[in-house]
Amino acid sequence: ILAQAILVKGLLGSTLILGHSAHPPLAAAPEMSLTKEDDIQMMLVCKTHLGTRNCDHRMKRYVFRRTTDGIHIIHLGKTWEKVMVAARAIVAIENPADIIVASQRPYGSRAVLKFSQYTGAHAMAGRWMPGTLTNQITSKYLEPRLLVVTDPRTDAQAIKEASYANIPVIGLVDTDSPLENVDLAIPANNKGKESIALLYWLLAREVLYLRGTVSRNNAWEVMVDSFFWRDPEELMRQDEAEHEEWAAPAQAVAATDDWGGQVAAGDASWDAPAAGSGGAGAGGADW
Repeated sequence: ILAQAILVKGLLGSTLILGHSAHPPLAAAPEMSLTKEDDIQMMLVCKTHLGTRNCDHRMKRYVFRRTTDGIHIIHLGKTWEKVMVAARAIVAIENPADIIVASQRPYGSRAVLKFSQYTGAHAMAGRWMPGTLTNQITSKYLEPRLLVVTDPRTDAQAIKEASYANIPVIGLVDTDSPLENVDLAIPANNKGKESIALLYWLLAREVLYLRGTVSRNNAWEVMVDSFFWRDPEELMRQDEAEHEEWAAPAQAVAATDDWGGQVAAGDASWDAPAAGSGGAGAGGADW
């Protein structure tokens, strides 16, 4: 654990310095540099830097180091730069509806829908219908100008069709992901729900910044939590727990009301003999 903490600390320092980068860093404004620091801290919390034990030979340029357990650590400085480049590519499309954001991985379905909600892109969460980009006879045939995928391995059908139609592809790639036909790779952990949600949140925020919809001087009011995937069964359990919490006080109040009714009935039984005695006295007086 101590070794991993030292690795993460060194990773954070190197991402801010970017001394090992083969390409010159993007020219950033002072407010962007502060945003970069915060973004990298969020990436560390969401475990975006954790790769897999396997590493593709084309992904070695994005690997910072390898732990003693054999897990490859992704260079978060390059991840942040690639997110900025991807946002510029998305903004270059005049019509946001010409952008398809696909995710067959369940953890990325909610993030894809939220990203499309805020940027105006076309979301395709769940199973990819074969022939969407190639079969012109189908009613769901689309001609996008850009394709964004969550995982090149699970979204291989979409990437293959995009290559046939000469459509550029932006992909979230892990250390073991294939890079065939991926034009812009964002190195990150694409298997964790927090990591996927954070990357789509960062991408959507930067797109809105570049479009001028949101000012860089003000923080985006949308929370990252809204992009997180939620298990339907877990939501049902939470609803049941909340229902039980609300039902318990109601049952207590009902029990209190029943006790009060019993007391009232008891008072009435005590008053009954008094009324009878009063009647007897009246009869005696008449007698």
